[in-house]
Amino acid sequence: MIAVFKRILSWAGDLRGRVIAGFLIEILIAAATCMPLFVAAWVLGQLIDVARGQQSLDASVAWMALGAIGACMIVRAIAWFVKDTQQESVGYERGAATRLEIGEVLKRVSLGYFQNVKTGDILSTVTTSLNVVELEAVRQADAALGGYIAAALITAWLFAVCPLAGVVSVAAIALATLTLRAINRNAARLTPAARRATDHLSGAVIGLYEGLGTIKSYGATKEGLAPYHAANEELKKARIAIEYGFTAPATVHRIILTVASAVLPAVAAAALVAGQLELWMFAGVVLVSMTIFTPIIKLSDAAHMFADLNDSLDRIQAVEHAEFIDDDGSDMKLDRYDIVFDDVSFSYDGREVIHDVSFDIPEGTTTAIVGPSGSGKTTLSSLMARFYDVNSGAVCIGGHDVREFTVDSLLRNFSMVFQDVYLFDDTIEANIAFGREGATHEMVVEAAKRAQCHDFIMELPQGYDTVVKMGGTSLSGGERQRISIARALLKDAPIVILDEATASIDPENERMVQQALTELTHGKTVVVIAHRLATIEHADQILVVDGGRVVQKGTHAQLVAEEGTYRRFVEVRAQAEGWRIG
Repeated sequence: MIAVFKRILSWAGDLRGRVIAGFLIEILIAAATCMPLFVAAWVLGQLIDVARGQQSLDASVAWMALGAIGACMIVRAIAWFVKDTQQESVGYERGAATRLEIGEVLKRVSLGYFQNVKTGDILSTVTTSLNVVELEAVRQADAALGGYIAAALITAWLFAVCPLAGVVSVAAIALATLTLRAINRNAARLTPAARRATDHLSGAVIGLYEGLGTIKSYGATKEGLAPYHAANEELKKARIAIEYGFTAPATVHRIILTVASAVLPAVAAAALVAGQLELWMFAGVVLVSMTIFTPIIKLSDAAHMFADLNDSLDRIQAVEHAEFIDDDGSDMKLDRYDIVFDDVSFSYDGREVIHDVSFDIPEGTTTAIVGPSGSGKTTLSSLMARFYDVNSGAVCIGGHDVREFTVDSLLRNFSMVFQDVYLFDDTIEANIAFGREGATHEMVVEAAKRAQCHDFIMELPQGYDTVVKMGGTSLSGGERQRISIARALLKDAPIVILDEATASIDPENERMVQQALTELTHGKTVVVIAHRLATIEHADQILVVDGGRVVQKGTHAQLVAEEGTYRRFVEVRAQAEGWRIG
């Protein structure tokens, strides 16, 4: 439990002072909670003495008692208010900050990280795990500390008035702590399985969402839902196992403290009969026996939760401590924008997919990369932007190895337009302005006009303030492409990568997208990955990639004049683009 306390304080970061202040205030609250019991016991003893004729009734005793109890209630109320204002929002503040920190981490890791760590795992960490920590970490630590502080104060009083009762209290708390450790051990053993099951369920939900169209089109609802049902069943079994592991030690925990609550009055009664205890002290022991262990009984839930918190913190820290791809990089600015591959090799999961590739892309020129599917075209563009690091050789931009840059300073030089355009769940204007910090409305409109999308935007219900659905599914493919190009135009980076930017667009939209691309690429260093001849035949150079190697290099005229992969590619594409229904 102490280890979890330390981790919670560490997670609190620069807010840990507020957490510690709340813990200190908890001591005052515990004292203000216990004191009325002692006062009530003393008053009860006075009244019994009056009833037995041992002393006369003094009204000032009642007023003094009421004053003391009232003062304790006021102190406790003020302390609660101060503690809540200091401590209650810490979890939410740190939770929000942690999400931003994780976002920064994910921005700086290699894309290979996402091949090793599933999307469902990351989603579960940022949602479920972080929710557990932000909601429960400070609260459960506070409950545990408060329970022990209150028990310690009462136990100290018991030792002062009836040492044997103090011994009973210490023994009960010690035994109860052992059961809490058993609860924590069982939960720690079983919680990871539940968390893995949660990850599997998150992944199954994502898979179900992404594959629902295919599932319905094939009428394979039962088969399509099978992974979802299996993940749900796995999580159910894992959670039930945790409850079974919790029940036995939690029951023993409650029995120990309940028996101790009954033993305390008996011990006090024996001391009273033996003349070792005053009557009011006996009354006090009876009163505190009803409440001394109540907070510790509730700690069985906290002990159970601590294992969950520990596991959640492990998962959060695993993401936060992911290896950055740009750990050794620096913020650099370029004065030229040529691209050089020098004997580059690269592997996915130990399988080499790029083999000893070398080529130059001069500044201000257009280079097309063509080749069969799976030949490594997109991988080459990913290496330029350092989405991955090469295994050997070097990729240089403007004379500098890309490994010398930070991610931000490198990508500042790139605008990218992909075949599958992603738009955020936000306004059209925000999606275009995403490409440039501080962009004004006028700048957004100008970029949209240049990208041939202003007219259709103005026909939308709220124009530039129209909110598109996540991914941009409320727009057509051509509309999404033009917005993506407007975003790239607004960024105005010196290097442009077009990865199959017109591959799945109808002829009418293709004409408008090509006009937008002409605007985007004017005066830039351009890399085009495409299959359509109209997109590549006017490039300054064409790189033909096959099996992870550059097998041909030259202009369209040069390459069609020689036997090889490119000429076969041109012949096949010409047949495909000129086909007719027989």
